[in-house]
Amino acid sequence: MLPRGRPRALGAAALLLLLLLIGFFLFGGDLEYVRPRGAAALDGDPPADRGGHNLSDCVPPRPLPPKCELLHVAIVCAGHNSSRDLNTLVKSVLFYRKNPLHFHLVTDAVARNILEMLFHTWMVPAVGVSFYDLEELKPQVSWIPNKHYSGLYGLMKLVLPGALPPDLARVIVLDTDVTFASDIAELWALFAHFSGVILLRLDRLRQAGWGQMWKLTATRELLTLPATSLADQDIFNAVIKEHPGLVQPLPCVWNVQLSDHTLAERCYSEASDLKVIHWNSPKKLRVKNKHVEYFRNLYLTFLEYDGNLLRRELFGCPSPPPPGTEQLQRALAQLDEEDACFEFRQQQLTVHRVHISFLPHEPLPPRPHDVTLVAQLSMDRLQMLEALCRHWPGPMSLALYLTDAEAQQFLRFVEASAVLSARQDVAYHVVYREGPLYPVNELRNVALAQALTPYVFLSDIDFLPAYSLYDYLRASIEQLKLDSERKVALVVPAFETLHYRFSFPSSKAELLALLDSGSLYTFRYHEWPQGHAPTDYARWREAQTPYRVQWAADYEPYVVVPRDCPRYDPRFVGFGWNKVAHIVELDAQEYELLVLPEAFTIHLPHAPSLDISRFRSSPAYRDCLQALKDEFHQDLSRHYGAAALKYLTALQQPPGPA
Repeated sequence: MLPRGRPRALGAAALLLLLLLIGFFLFGGDLEYVRPRGAAALDGDPPADRGGHNLSDCVPPRPLPPKCELLHVAIVCAGHNSSRDLNTLVKSVLFYRKNPLHFHLVTDAVARNILEMLFHTWMVPAVGVSFYDLEELKPQVSWIPNKHYSGLYGLMKLVLPGALPPDLARVIVLDTDVTFASDIAELWALFAHFSGVILLRLDRLRQAGWGQMWKLTATRELLTLPATSLADQDIFNAVIKEHPGLVQPLPCVWNVQLSDHTLAERCYSEASDLKVIHWNSPKKLRVKNKHVEYFRNLYLTFLEYDGNLLRRELFGCPSPPPPGTEQLQRALAQLDEEDACFEFRQQQLTVHRVHISFLPHEPLPPRPHDVTLVAQLSMDRLQMLEALCRHWPGPMSLALYLTDAEAQQFLRFVEASAVLSARQDVAYHVVYREGPLYPVNELRNVALAQALTPYVFLSDIDFLPAYSLYDYLRASIEQLKLDSERKVALVVPAFETLHYRFSFPSSKAELLALLDSGSLYTFRYHEWPQGHAPTDYARWREAQTPYRVQWAADYEPYVVVPRDCPRYDPRFVGFGWNKVAHIVELDAQEYELLVLPEAFTIHLPHAPSLDISRFRSSPAYRDCLQALKDEFHQDLSRHYGAAALKYLTALQQPPGPA
């Protein structure tokens, strides 16, 4: 209960309109619904106020803004989880929108890193994004005691008039936990139907000294209030109390609040009434509400909706294309759909949406010789993650190729695993699925680009490293006195077992015993021996110190290299030659190959992937892979000249594994 003398928490509709009036703001509030004095209890209330202002069918339809008018939306977003919520919110806005949009995102460094990549790779036409540094704005509100679950971020809307561009007159401000059920242009249209004081906009707010106004009000309120419990809304409510003439009713269908203390059902009588759903409770989807199942299904629709489908153009609204779009469209236009390798060419040109740091990630402070394990996977390899975490105690950067719906299954998978949820040094990066072929090297490049340590172990998800490998690699890097100036690739010998259950060796001696007994084999010795033969396993058996090996055709070892190593060639999609091409590039750049005598990693058996099945069964698939190899060698020759001639022999072999 609020202390005596404090303003009562206004209904969300009133507060929303206040912000429309004083600054053309709209945001989802966290206010409790407080029944006016003398009003009947809920059980005695009519199911809907047909004579009031809450229901949308009682509000005269308003003409929408011109279809090409640019609508501005501001959102405060901080951290990994809020970034995921924003993704879902934006999908719901884009689904219904018919106007160009510009998002003004006030973010911390984590959210900005995530969202810059997401919007850049999403490439949605007629959508612009600007970022504002939340850290620079924090001092303006950090003096306010606040008990709201959103913390300091719940106060940031107070400073938006000063943070946003001075020539921006109108903006809709949203929380990340809202879901749109209608075109945001309908909300924007409300701006055009007010008169008198209600015409005040952001520019007039600034002229009126809004920053000083709210600070003075907050200072007075905090004399009797130990801390705000509703974040910025306590302060907005206090301003309303002092300026009651600013408040007029706004249909609350634009902010149907789903918290335990709201009477949301008074805002609507049927589904068509709903405009914006606001999950303004710490319980989020677990909140108790009469129609929560309907609201939850609406939210889940957008949560799992394929964001690629929202890349549609706004016809009749000329706008600058997203960066890179014109070049991409020209390249796509040059493709021949009759080409037998058309789907390979098309997949190479596909720009996948990328959501880096999909889950909270708190890396340890960097150490001079630290190593990040880098790998990629799809949904059918999730079961490998727990075992990998047990074998590799160090940081990992993993790229996952998932649909939007699979990304949510992955989230639940991690949350349900005590092993995975306990690891804060594993960074998961979702690359959203699009196209028929697996973009293996693009996935590797995403994971590699997000590694934070000086060195990376380039592995595959179906390998388990020796339990001691993480510590051994760091010690080896230190002992060999490696640094960024020396181009060295440390080779980790690869083995495989054909048994789904076997006792993992704890040392080189145990591994050799399993090798001699036939429980282990050198990797792919029976079907692709040239892939790892240059490692020289016979020498490795006896080696006590690192030894140098020479590059040979089709060599594809697993290596530890500096983080700034060459990236993988993204033209190689599906199955075949993707790692081989990378080792060729390392050799062309004169990386020294050193085999570590105590290191090993073991491949575990699994069902073959769709791409390897196609490789084995389709001559056309293998022909396309050969064409990619030819093009790769041509590019290599152009770049390295005569030094690239030795790699020509690699093209004389039949296409090999990854």
